[in-house]
Order: sequence, then structure tokens, then C-alpha cells
Amino acid sequence: MKLNLLTPAKGSVKNNKRVGRGQGSGRGGTSTRGHKGAKSRSGYSKKLGFEGGQMPLQRRVPKFGFKNHNRVEYKAINLYVLQILAERANLTDITPDVLRDKGLCGKNDRLKILADGELNIKINVTAHGFSASAIKAIEEAGGTATKL
Repeated sequence: MKLNLLTPAKGSVKNNKRVGRGQGSGRGGTSTRGHKGAKSRSGYSKKLGFEGGQMPLQRRVPKFGFKNHNRVEYKAINLYVLQILAERANLTDITPDVLRDKGLCGKNDRLKILADGELNIKINVTAHGFSASAIKAIEEAGGTATKL
């Protein structure tokens, strides 16, 4: 085997289309672009959403909705999750730091405790928010619910 005798597999390499190289090539004149119009010119790029002059869909459809920039997003954690966590890790105090260490929330997440599930263990929970029924369930089990 010699490096100068290596060739690609048959049919794997095609020749480029040589356009604009005179009438004899068969691709001279308009260079396969058709006649006139913006698409035949150099530098043409269609605007996003352009529909040939017709009123684009984005402008035909009315605006609607509202995005509240002051909205506060909470990461919801239910009581059954706290129950399992307290049982497995022998915890009496549950704080955002503990939940973060266990991978249940992110560093910047605000936590809200919701009342899905049952709580049979006395635990002290600290979070950014609680539902009324979650506070009731935590206090009935003998624990405390503290807001940050």
C-alpha cells in the first residue's frame, strides 16, 4: 500500500456544481438562479416570518396575555416528601439547606410546603412559604412551621 495510490470509494465523492462559468458550461447566464427578483441577487436574505408581502401570521393574530415580572416562583415540596426524608435521615429540623443537600431543590429556589400526603413525625420545618393546610398538618403532628 502506498499513500499516493489511495483513492476514495467509488461514488463517495462528487464534483462541485461550477456555476457562472460561461454559456458552454450549461450553467452560465443566470447561474441556476432563475430570472430577476430578490432571490436571484447577491446579498439576498429573507426576513424571518416574511410571507412574500402578505401580512405575516405574527401580525395578523392579535396580541394577548400578560407576563408579571414581579411573580415569585416557588419550588413545591409536599408533606409526604418531608415524612420520608425525616424517617430515612432521622431529622427533626428541616430547612432549605437540608433539602438542598439532599438534592430536592436548587441553590436559589424558594420553597413552599404543600399538604399532599400525611405527616406522623414531629418535625420543625423552615421554608419561604406554606399552604394553610400544611401548617395545620405540621402543627397537629407536634411540629412547627417557620417562615423565612
